[in-house]
Amino acid sequence: MRARSHPYIVGIFVILVVNCLYLGKEFLTPVLLAFLLSTTLAPVVRTMTKWGIPPAIGATLLIALSAFVFLLLGYITSGPIAAMIADAPQIGYTLKLKLIGLKQSLEGALEATSQIENVTSDINDTNAQKVVVAQPGILSRAAGNLLSIGTTVAITFVLSLFLLASGNLFYQKIVQSFSRLSDKKKVLRIVYSIEGEISRYLLTITVINIMVGIFVGTGLWLIGISNPLVWGVLAFLLNYLPYIGALISIVLVGIMSIVTFDNVFYSLLAPGLIVFSHVAEGQFLTPMLIGRRMELNAVAVFISISFWSWLWGFIGALMAVPILVVIKVIADHVESWRPLGNFLSGEHPTISESPTQPQRD
Repeated sequence: MRARSHPYIVGIFVILVVNCLYLGKEFLTPVLLAFLLSTTLAPVVRTMTKWGIPPAIGATLLIALSAFVFLLLGYITSGPIAAMIADAPQIGYTLKLKLIGLKQSLEGALEATSQIENVTSDINDTNAQKVVVAQPGILSRAAGNLLSIGTTVAITFVLSLFLLASGNLFYQKIVQSFSRLSDKKKVLRIVYSIEGEISRYLLTITVINIMVGIFVGTGLWLIGISNPLVWGVLAFLLNYLPYIGALISIVLVGIMSIVTFDNVFYSLLAPGLIVFSHVAEGQFLTPMLIGRRMELNAVAVFISISFWSWLWGFIGALMAVPILVVIKVIADHVESWRPLGNFLSGEHPTISESPTQPQRD
């Protein structure tokens, strides 16, 4: 009876965990972000300690610098983003007209002319009314989102500061949970190994994303796309989402390029720049700086992004890959989790014995 009920208990437990993750979004997201940030910056704080800077001062300097950069980027991009949101109806209207014109030129159908005029007149009559009706709802939702984002950011930075300023206290508490000396040494070795690999991965990915953002922003500025700083910051953030982030960037920049330029060739330059940047980053820059050891299974990455974005929205999508990296690093160091680590790895499994080799008695 116990063996038969075990799968049902596991299923109920999984459902309860997912439900708790969904209901605890407002609490769990800043906590996980704080742990990821503190884990990333912990080796830096430890290095500063070797230089004679106390952990509390080093952590305060790093968190203050991180918060300053975040607030500065938010302040600089808030104006252009607000203007783009305000111009969204006009951008959509212009895009629809250009796409209809392109369809008309390709098909060459005379009947489409009257339909275009009817659609255009309907849009002109109803566009202003729709914007006025929808505006209060958009403003109220935006205010609520800004308040939620501000709370999440504040909790993340404050909790990260406490974790970093405490030095090794958190690790000492983990080690003290075990009684045997051999277990203490093993756990401490695993914890430091996990911290080192995760910090190396997240720091390297962040540097790569900064380079991608600078390249995209500069390239779009040279091409003539408006608000290149916003697109550079967006490319930096979306590059934390493998595959999906590149697709979103291509679509959004492509829309702005079609709206901005009348020439088809010029309208393809901006999305082509995004494609080039992501191909160069994915095929050359990331493998060169990170190496093949930290590659992840593409299917697992896609499932993780889909799951966390469904559960926690855009913030969950941004944390999906770092969470997957944490799980993989833990699985590589825990013997019972090795099958999971092998599944999450992007490398081909190493086969110690050929399947055609005869077995010895």
